Amino acid sequence: MTDPVITPELLLNAYAAGIFPMAESRDDPDVFWVDPRRRGIFPLDRFHISRSLARRMRRWPHRVTVNHAFADVVDACADRDETWINAEIRDLYLELHRMGNAHSLEVWQGDMLAGGVYGVTLGAAFFGESMFSRRTDASKIALAYLVDRLRRGGFRLFDTQFLTPHLASLGAIEVTRAEYHRQLEAALDGQGDFNGPALPVTPQDVVQRITQTS
Repeated sequence: MTDPVITPELLLNAYAAGIFPMAESRDDPDVFWVDPRRRGIFPLDRFHISRSLARRMRRWPHRVTVNHAFADVVDACADRDETWINAEIRDLYLELHRMGNAHSLEVWQGDMLAGGVYGVTLGAAFFGESMFSRRTDASKIALAYLVDRLRRGGFRLFDTQFLTPHLASLGAIEVTRAEYHRQLEAALDGQGDFNGPALPVTPQDVVQRITQTS
C-alpha cells in the first residue's frame, strides 16, 4: 500500500487540526506528522526587543520586503547541516505560497538576502515554519517586523511549533497541547490580513509599537 499523497489542501487541513509535517533530513523522501505535547507560541503582546536589538535595528542598514523572495527564504532555511525540509515539503510550501496561504518576510543588506522567516496563514493564525540569518540578529529583526505585521493584521495566534532558547529570549512561551488547541480554535474563527499592513517607514516605528505594548 502506498502512502497517501500530501496535497496543499491536506496540508491546510492538518494545520487546522494542529499538526504539521517534517522530514528526517533533506534527502529522506518520507514525511511524517507532528503534534507536540507542548507547543511553542509567541504571545503577540509579549515580543521582547532588547536595547541591543533596538540599537541594531536603528543603525544597521537594512530593508524589509514581504513575499518578495519566498522560494529563496525556504531554500535558505533548508541550507543547513540538519533540516526537516525535503523536496516534497519545499514543493508543498511553494504551492501554498502561490495559493496565498504561505508568506515570507525578508531582510536585505543591499542586494544580499541577510535573513528571513516564512510560515502559513489560516484564519487569524500564523504558523511559523522556519527562519534563517546570514548576518548578526537578522532573524531577530525579521521576527520583530513579523510580529508587528501580525499584530496590525489582526492575527491572534503565532505558532512557533517548538520552544527554543533563542525564541524564549524574545518572549516565546510553551503551552500544553490542550491550551494550544483552544487558542487555535479561537484564531481559526477570525480572519487575519497578512498582506494588508503597509511596511513600516522606519525601524523605529516597529520598535515603538512593540515596546509600547510588551
